[in-house]
Amino acid sequence: MQFCSKLEGMSQLVWLIGIGSALLVSAISLLGVMTFTYKQEHMNKTLIFIVSFSAGALFGDAFIHLIPEAIDLSGFEVQVSLLILGGIIVSFAIETFLQWRHCHIPTSPDHPHSFAYMNLFGDAIHNFIDGLIIGGSYLANMSLGITTTIAIILHEIPQEIGDFGVLLYGGFTRSRALLFNMLTALVAVLGTSIALLVGSRTQEFIPLLIPFAAGNFIYIAGSDLIPELHTEETDFLTSAMQLSAFVLGILMLFALSMLE
Repeated sequence: MQFCSKLEGMSQLVWLIGIGSALLVSAISLLGVMTFTYKQEHMNKTLIFIVSFSAGALFGDAFIHLIPEAIDLSGFEVQVSLLILGGIIVSFAIETFLQWRHCHIPTSPDHPHSFAYMNLFGDAIHNFIDGLIIGGSYLANMSLGITTTIAIILHEIPQEIGDFGVLLYGGFTRSRALLFNMLTALVAVLGTSIALLVGSRTQEFIPLLIPFAAGNFIYIAGSDLIPELHTEETDFLTSAMQLSAFVLGILMLFALSMLE
């Protein structure tokens, strides 16, 4: 009886800390609140560079973080490639069937463009995976859970800054972008809850979801964000700064992968 009570107490502690960790990771999405101190005209000038940074971060996340992790879990098998392609196909299908891609209405707060919604979709999948990993780590042991949470927080900082910028560039108001970014981030809590409920079986789903998320990120960065960087003629200095922001996004994800 005493042993059962001890196990129940440990289980409650894992749930408490696990959900708390997921909420802490989700709170990173609120970094966008800092932009409320900026004037709109200054924001408009810097958004294109944030989008460039976000495109680099998405590519970096896919090729430096997610795909190598998928290979570590499943081996260098054709299944990984098929799941990456599956992520690309699903993203393409969503845009095609909802007819978001071929919209010629100017971007505005009343009419955000498709790449903003696609970024929310990809980010939700990624946050769900983060939640699964957090929950699975705490089920293994407490120290692993804490270490994993810290690694994910470091990883999320550049990601969430880029995501917020993409939503603003896509036509969202600052308050709406902050709200949707936060709601998407909270999907991590759902992932953690499922991991804690399902237990060890969580490990069966993660190898499938990781390359699928990589495919989403590749599609969003390549088909949605990069074309946005070529919508207007720019001078050499602006183009060089866009390229620098793009490379910085990749380098930041590479540096973070070295810390994990």
